[in-house]
Amino acid sequence: MTAQLTAAQLAELRADLELLVAELGEQLQRLDEDSKPVELDQQMVGRLSRMDAMQQQQMATANAAHIKAHLNRVRLALAAMDSGEFGYCRQCDEIIAWPRLKARPDSPLCVACQQLNEN
Repeated sequence: MTAQLTAAQLAELRADLELLVAELGEQLQRLDEDSKPVELDQQMVGRLSRMDAMQQQQMATANAAHIKAHLNRVRLALAAMDSGEFGYCRQCDEIIAWPRLKARPDSPLCVACQQLNEN
């Protein structure tokens, strides 16, 4: 059963999660161009420019990995919502407070467990 959330709160969180899916998908599309292999033709690009392009490509690849992980968390939250398990901490099984869910609807942990994991 979904945590003690009203139907309106669940609908609001579902809309937030679906918006996140769309936004993260758009970010991945934009990063796709930046993470393509760097052209190594010395006639086209000087050595420093090529190194800069390679660094930008590496940063874009790292950003894409971060966005994919976030997108996965959002999809897991939507699946939990569909299965009725949304709103419970995956570590302690306690209810995740509404303010936390509103701020981070994809959060799988309550504030207390998140703080324990960060320390």
